[in-house]
Amino acid sequence: MLLALTAGMAVSVQAGVNGGLGKRVGVLEGAFVSFLIGTIVLFLVQLFFGKGELLAMFSVPKWQLIGGILGAFYVFVMVLIVPKVGVANSLAAVIAGQLVMSSIIDHFGLFGGQRIPFDMTRLAAIACLFLALWLFFRK
Repeated sequence: MLLALTAGMAVSVQAGVNGGLGKRVGVLEGAFVSFLIGTIVLFLVQLFFGKGELLAMFSVPKWQLIGGILGAFYVFVMVLIVPKVGVANSLAAVIAGQLVMSSIIDHFGLFGGQRIPFDMTRLAAIACLFLALWLFFRK
């Protein structure tokens, strides 16, 4: 759980840094630079610590390769909206979207995951989250 919390903090820093980068070099260019640097770092890390099975990507179901597209969309949107609404507002909206979509994924057991039915407790949690989102955006 601590690792996930740390990753969440890193995402906040990433959003702020990428937002500033996008203001300076352009939204698409900022997203590209972010992914380019990430790609270089991951390439080097996988060279030394990877399993050596990178070519196995050609044998996985093609839908499993859309993560990169979704990641690019996310980074692009963050570069675009963070300068306009701030890091906290942007990430509050992202978290709300993540919990709604992840609840749907869990409920139906999509992508081979465990099926976790949507219940009133989760509905209440999402309602609280949207209240928090409204409070974040309220001026």
